Amino acid sequence: MSRRLCFAAISLIGVLTLTGGGSAHAAPRKFGNCDTMNNVYPHGVGLPGAKDNVGSRKDGPVTNFKRDAALYRAQAKTLDRDNDGIACEKH
Repeated sequence: MSRRLCFAAISLIGVLTLTGGGSAHAAPRKFGNCDTMNNVYPHGVGLPGAKDNVGSRKDGPVTNFKRDAALYRAQAKTLDRDNDGIACEKH
């Protein structure tokens, strides 16, 4: 009986080690400015369903930005200057 208990304990430790101990998802990456974000996400990051505030751009709205709510929320206060739900959008 003690062999089974020992095996079960070792197995549980192995599973917790492989899965990261049951921790939650990693925090989204934060970017210091739009240049660094655009190196990773060339067209910006936005909320699913967000629509670009075209402003004075002749070539229309940006539609090919990365859609990721958590990643956007990590940047929104500093990098979404026009408050359209898309941070650092560019063509």
